[in-house]
Amino acid sequence: MQENKNMRNNFLFLLFFILSNSTSVAYGQDVEKKNPKGQLYFLWGYNKDWFSLSDLHFESTNSNDFDFTIYGAKAHDKPRFESVLNRNISIPQFIYRIGYMFSKHPNMGIEIGFDHAKYIMNQNQVARVKGKIFENYIDKDTVLANNFVRFEHTNGANFLMASFIYRKNIYASPSGSNCFYAALKPGAGIVIPQSEVALFGKNQNNNYHIAGYVTGMDISGRYEFRKHFIAETGFKGVFANYLDVLSVGESKANHHFFCVEWLFSIGYQIAL
Repeated sequence: MQENKNMRNNFLFLLFFILSNSTSVAYGQDVEKKNPKGQLYFLWGYNKDWFSLSDLHFESTNSNDFDFTIYGAKAHDKPRFESVLNRNISIPQFIYRIGYMFSKHPNMGIEIGFDHAKYIMNQNQVARVKGKIFENYIDKDTVLANNFVRFEHTNGANFLMASFIYRKNIYASPSGSNCFYAALKPGAGIVIPQSEVALFGKNQNNNYHIAGYVTGMDISGRYEFRKHFIAETGFKGVFANYLDVLSVGESKANHHFFCVEWLFSIGYQIAL
């Protein structure tokens, strides 16, 4: 008799324990649904760039040695994607993104992005040069040879931007493990170039320097697998204005350009 009573008490206690925990879990899930904290993600990838023509202005700041402009200079990038195969993942033109999708508006968010794009003026091209160079005034087509001028944001034109994200779901599998989104990302920020410049036979490799501002927009497609793994690719249009570029000695340079980037990245996201 006593044994049956003990068994009944143990059964009631076990039932109470199961119901209590079930209620707690259900309540926790309900609270989580009502109060989600959004999603945080990180992306790493690479870029390929095409630059518009640019007018490059050089001026000596503490003397009257020179003040001239190169009109319509051509430039190219330097992707070096082959370095990834040698495990040098930071050598190519890389990008990274840290983003947060809002809890109440899951198709909207904010993103901080860094684009390491290399801008290299084409050497030995012919361009119009106008202005004062030492004792001479020049206004003619000129070969941009090494003994005259070389201009590169070799270690990056470097766009640091904050962007707003709006995305639209294009496809979701019945299980929800495969999703595809289209996204727009308008943004703005600063340029932090590391510029290598040569003027009249003197070369200077400058430090990283906040030199101006950048605006742009990404148009991309994004694939999500099991809500965690991400692959993203698309194009980005950029306007970058370098108002204060470090040059040779005490001289400064400035220029601006439009740029189209092809972007590819992979990453991971978590629900907070």
